[in-house]
Amino acid sequence: MAEDNKKKKKPRSKANGEGTIWQEKRNGKTYYRGAYVIGYDADGKPLRKLFSSYKKQDVIDKMADYKSQMNNGLIPTSDKMTLEQWFHTWLFEFRINNLKDTSFERYEGVYRNYIKGTSLGKKKLIEIRTADIQAYYNMLSEQGKSTNVIKTLNKHLKTCMNDAIKQGYIMRNYCSLVTMPKNTTNELEDDNEITFFTPEEQQQFLDSLDKHRNKALFVLALGSGLRLGELMGLKWEDIDLKNNTVSVTRAISQLSKVAKDGSRTWSILEHPPKTKSSIRTIPIPSNVSKELKRHKKQQDKEILKHGDLYQKNGLVFCTELGNYIDTRNLTRSYARALSRADIQHKKFHSMRHTYATRLFEADVPIKTVQKLMGHSDITTTMNIYTHVMPEKMTEDVQKLNRLFK
Repeated sequence: MAEDNKKKKKPRSKANGEGTIWQEKRNGKTYYRGAYVIGYDADGKPLRKLFSSYKKQDVIDKMADYKSQMNNGLIPTSDKMTLEQWFHTWLFEFRINNLKDTSFERYEGVYRNYIKGTSLGKKKLIEIRTADIQAYYNMLSEQGKSTNVIKTLNKHLKTCMNDAIKQGYIMRNYCSLVTMPKNTTNELEDDNEITFFTPEEQQQFLDSLDKHRNKALFVLALGSGLRLGELMGLKWEDIDLKNNTVSVTRAISQLSKVAKDGSRTWSILEHPPKTKSSIRTIPIPSNVSKELKRHKKQQDKEILKHGDLYQKNGLVFCTELGNYIDTRNLTRSYARALSRADIQHKKFHSMRHTYATRLFEADVPIKTVQKLMGHSDITTTMNIYTHVMPEKMTEDVQKLNRLFK
């Protein structure tokens, strides 16, 4: 008897193309239900808008009215979809094919770190207002996130919400109305902070690198100002040890590709340098050339040792088997080397700033430094100069003392 009282569902049917309608039994009466698929959640499961009535025509009318309002932009197409669900769908369905790998990686990082599982991400898309976004940004600021990080988040979220408007999910983008919070904490090292080695720290670091596998790489970084990706992309054909020059013609980026299920695979992307100005040939100190020669001899021994197992890619800096170095492992190796040298941690990029600083200290003209660094805009060079040279400028101004005897 209990089995007879259970709801009985009949096969679902279409009603004049107005979505899916099916019937159920409730209290012995026929009950009609209808649904539109209005989106998909983060797992790819469909999100549906449901309608119900004991009269089939009522369901048809409700669905027709909803569709009409939806087509005219009077209501969003989803009243249950969360921001997290939309951002995931938007990224992996709408943008995955038209974003560069590097751009997609940035957007996925924003989703993973600032949308997925967060208080803002769990809110319904249609309910998000300026106050919600503002409160979330203020919270991030209180947690120590820099204004630049929050600006980047808002930029990416604004793009996502603009497409939600195009798809009819929301009527307005409130990202444009928020006020960027000011930092309430002093971060130890902001993303844009310029840090560099003092001459004493540089010598202390170099002295500590005896027999270190990456010694030549660190020496060249300090002696050429090359970016990490440019160093990793160097091949021996780019090095002229006779004339002491290095040619920068390519760079390497390590990318993580994320699938819809969250699985991650790493790949190496070889590409032209950052800008046209980054394609350059620069002289290097003869002592740096000597270190590269020692490095080449050691690499030749490894080629003989491993034979056919060695990947002959012609890379200057590589693993013992000739493969690309994992940049994460390299930066960890660099951090450990700093620690062993008893030097406070500095970003890998600080070696590039250190190179520019030594040039300024040697009174090399700023225009020359710009070309050596591969800056497309001299303003970038000037920014480094004004950050790192206060002592030098003070010293130079003191030379005016002779005029006031």
